Amino acid sequence: MPSRTPLRRGHLHPARLAAAAAVPLAALALALADNWRIRRRLEEADRDELTGLPRRQALTARGERLLARRTGDVLVLLLDLDDFKRINDDYGHAAGDQVLDAVAARLLDWTAARGGMAARLGGDEFAAVARVPRRRVHPELETLPTALERPVRYGDHVLKIRVSVGAAHAADLPDASWSTLLRVADVGMYRTKTLRQEGWSTGPCLAHAADANAPTVNGRRQGRPGTHRVPAARTSADTADGAGTGAGR
Repeated sequence: MPSRTPLRRGHLHPARLAAAAAVPLAALALALADNWRIRRRLEEADRDELTGLPRRQALTARGERLLARRTGDVLVLLLDLDDFKRINDDYGHAAGDQVLDAVAARLLDWTAARGGMAARLGGDEFAAVARVPRRRVHPELETLPTALERPVRYGDHVLKIRVSVGAAHAADLPDASWSTLLRVADVGMYRTKTLRQEGWSTGPCLAHAADANAPTVNGRRQGRPGTHRVPAARTSADTADGAGTGAGR
């Protein structure tokens, strides 16, 4: 028979110690599981239900962290879809949802490749932050329409997409807050839409500090024509030698 070592007074048997230890471990496991579920709910609440992209609050936190590093390579984007209502009206909201989901996935890929984040602000409006050196801003922005505007197939239909993009770079506004950069990017986005309405085919418009305080006419911001247009493919409204006329379609 195996020998039994007598226990000294005040000492617990190893089996009792193990049983006692199992109680707090089980409680800890339950607490960790609850914590994980709470964290998942919070993450899900901070994500757009349709596209899975983060919402505005998460993007703001990421953008402010990047700005706090003061690396000078923070690019802020604001964009929305042109004539998105027409897609909903002509093909139904399911088609519109498919377009939003496709644009979200493409924007996510574009920003993730540049160390950034994309978010859906609501409706057909998106925002993003990326890390792009100032000297690379124009070449990088010119790749964005190509990435986002590929047609989306919906059943037997091929839905064409046009995206208006505005951008602001921290190097142009070194002391600007996140909200200021987003406001400047909004000016650029509006300018992109205006140029298209005037007959130009434009890529993203890079707006600067002066544009954020541009006067308004009938509630519309009035940017300076041609000062922050990133050339892209020309339309038939352009002259034969490639110079834009700005005339209507």
